[in-house]
Amino acid sequence: MTTKPPSPVVEFPPDSIEKIAYTVVADIPAQEPNDISRLGYNVWAWLVDRKGTLEQAIRGAGSRTHIPFEEVVKIVSQRLKEKGIEVS
Repeated sequence: MTTKPPSPVVEFPPDSIEKIAYTVVADIPAQEPNDISRLGYNVWAWLVDRKGTLEQAIRGAGSRTHIPFEEVVKIVSQRLKEKGIEVS
C-alpha cells in the first residue's frame, strides 16, 4: 500500500470575496471551528447574492459563539466596512 502526499492548497487572493468573508469572521470566539466555517460561508453567500440582510445571513449560519449575537453582527459589519464593502 502506498500513500501519496496531499495535494497542495492554493490560497485565494487577499482581495477575493472568499478570503474577505472568511477573514472577517476568523477570530470570533466559537464553540467549534466548524461554527466559524459556517459563519464564513454564510457571509460569503450574502456578499455574492445580497439576499436578505447581513444579520439574517449571520443568524442563518447557526454558529454557536461565545459572544452575543448582536456583538457578532457588529464585528462583522465593522470589518466589512473597513474592507470597503457597503453594508446596509
